[in-house]
Amino acid sequence: MSRPLVVVGDALLDVDLVGSASRLTPDAPVPVVEDVERRERPGGAALAAVIAASATAREVVLVAPLDSDDGAARLRELLAGRVRLVPIPATGGTAVKQRIRVGDHSVARLDSGAPVATLGALPDEAAAVIRDAAAVLVADYGRGTTAAPDVRAALAGARGPVVWDPHPRGADPVRGVRLVTPNAAEAARVAPDVPGEGLAAVGTRAEALISHWGVGAVAVTMGARGTLLSYGSGAPMVVPAVAVTGGDPCGAGDSFAAAAALALADGAVTGEAVAAGVAFASAFVARGGASAWDAADRDAPNVVAEPGAEGVIARVRAAGGTVVATGGCFDLLHPGHVATLRAARGLGDCLVVCINSDDSVRRLKGPSRPLVTAADRARVLEALEFVDAVVVFDEDTPSEVLDRLRPDVWAKGGDYAGAELPETEVLRRWGGQAVVLPYLDGHSTTALVERSRV
Repeated sequence: MSRPLVVVGDALLDVDLVGSASRLTPDAPVPVVEDVERRERPGGAALAAVIAASATAREVVLVAPLDSDDGAARLRELLAGRVRLVPIPATGGTAVKQRIRVGDHSVARLDSGAPVATLGALPDEAAAVIRDAAAVLVADYGRGTTAAPDVRAALAGARGPVVWDPHPRGADPVRGVRLVTPNAAEAARVAPDVPGEGLAAVGTRAEALISHWGVGAVAVTMGARGTLLSYGSGAPMVVPAVAVTGGDPCGAGDSFAAAAALALADGAVTGEAVAAGVAFASAFVARGGASAWDAADRDAPNVVAEPGAEGVIARVRAAGGTVVATGGCFDLLHPGHVATLRAARGLGDCLVVCINSDDSVRRLKGPSRPLVTAADRARVLEALEFVDAVVVFDEDTPSEVLDRLRPDVWAKGGDYAGAELPETEVLRRWGGQAVVLPYLDGHSTTALVERSRV
């Protein structure tokens, strides 16, 4: 039986109060939020634990202080069946964070519960699971867990690699941990003597933090700029972030650290773990972030597609937006493709591109095609700012994938003008509309290939 991933830290209860707003109060310039729906989820270290559990078949154990109040009881209910809880006795009340949200935007946050919990002794069971874990993730939220001497002693004695996600009000990481994952602002607070915000400054701060904390490596997360990984000497590694349109960034840091810890538990080296963390965090945000963690329990859309496309479609539909899709081989991307894709994106609130698999292209274009593999074609398309997701299908036509995605609009280039698109009948099943876009004349992959042979 494989050893578990153990998450150690401060468990919070997160609450989203989600409603709509169409007017301001008469006595102050603040919105009136109506038709409010209450959504509860684990927060802090508890969120990191459920994120990790959703991404692995490995057992996930949460070691966290828990009081005996109503908030703690609700946390136990939310964690049941997802992670194994090993509580540390505590007083001070469960920390509760309530976000008041209008659609995808927060307008206020209300925090309650004592800022620092008073912990009892670390139970023997907790010390044992930390010691024997495949990897340990420390999710510090500044409530005193990581400062407790017996907790620090247990972490120092862990046999597996330790990933430490720090907090401005938390304790310094235990010396010798494998990886610490501050964000850029946290790194700047700990190393304030380094000026600037560029990569050189971030790299210098990371080196300073490794020396200051006595740890193996520091990965500074920089949002859209990606993550910088330093080992304290030599050139740092920068892992670019995957572009994400929209999404709730709440929980992105937890998802990054959780994925990195899981990768280390599976034997990855530190650089591989950081790359896995960046990819997972981007996908997590694209699927809706922490606010969508329990979407399966709340009217999840009937979509079976690639994870990126699923998250994009669910988010757009939840906001009442229009889903646009287009498709083709997209072998040797050229200006005609770019013009069509840009125009298609302008028809709605997201664009999903459906591309033929390599086998499908061969059946349609002949044994010499495609010139570019499906994986590389998808990467190129995903790099375009007006493409939100890419789905690869293996059939000769996109009819089956369209039936799964059910876009509101299906757009094709103008070389189909005046013709009945073969996908039109499929779209009629759910009220979708097939349209033809203006075609940029003189550009085609086949013509490019023929000219290259001359």
